[in-house]
Amino acid sequence: MSDTTRVLFVTQAMQPYLPETRITKICRELPQAIQEKGKEIRNFMPRYGNINERRHQLHEVIRLSGMNLVVDDHDHPLIIKVASIQPAKMQVYFIDNEEYFKRKSALTDLEGNAHPDNDERMIFFCKGVIETVKKLGWAPDIIHCHGWMSSLLPLFIKKVYNNEPMFANSKLVYSVYADEIKEPVNKKLFNKLAFENIEPADYEAIKNPSYDALNIFGASCADAVIIADENASSKVVDYIKTLDKPVLDGAMEDYFDEYDAFYDKVKNLENALAD
Repeated sequence: MSDTTRVLFVTQAMQPYLPETRITKICRELPQAIQEKGKEIRNFMPRYGNINERRHQLHEVIRLSGMNLVVDDHDHPLIIKVASIQPAKMQVYFIDNEEYFKRKSALTDLEGNAHPDNDERMIFFCKGVIETVKKLGWAPDIIHCHGWMSSLLPLFIKKVYNNEPMFANSKLVYSVYADEIKEPVNKKLFNKLAFENIEPADYEAIKNPSYDALNIFGASCADAVIIADENASSKVVDYIKTLDKPVLDGAMEDYFDEYDAFYDKVKNLENALAD
């Protein structure tokens, strides 16, 4: 296996596929910068129905598609698509499913209301990323999760896939951003996680899954945290500052060197921290 550090980027949004925000801008620029600094990278995001597949030249990866993922005790087909960002010389993998991602909007409807099945969509997305990385046979040193849509991934890695050799040495970084949707998912999330073979005590903190609760939960399960937005919720930021784990104030404009050094620091943490 190569000694080159591998960084897996998991985000709910990225340019040029969605309009510019703090999270889409970082998730477009950061992977390219980290790759140019000599690290290997992979990118994953949901394939929302408002992404123009023809313009961005998405195509299905047959060898990675075809698996069924169980969400709320029901099977849902996993489709994997990929596109290239040519100037950056990098690929983006998309997690897709006809039921969850065909609609022509991302996380909210046209009136700005959260989609009622965002709870299932985030479970499907996080599990889809993990299962696809397993199929790729690409063991990441760092898994960097961006935004509440990825907030369950640290829990799944540590409690569901904890015996998976692919992730035995992976360290989890969670980035928080400004409030977009006050109530992104409904309270049914708690009951649906019961099918994931996880003890309820491990996710009690998201019984009421508000934006703040999901971000606090993602930060609590991760090995390290980045405050990526100066407008992030003060409640979330105050909580993060109480954590006994590496925290980076990453809200600066020129952040590539700081993030790169932070990855190196987190990679070398004792494995005991991830238990």
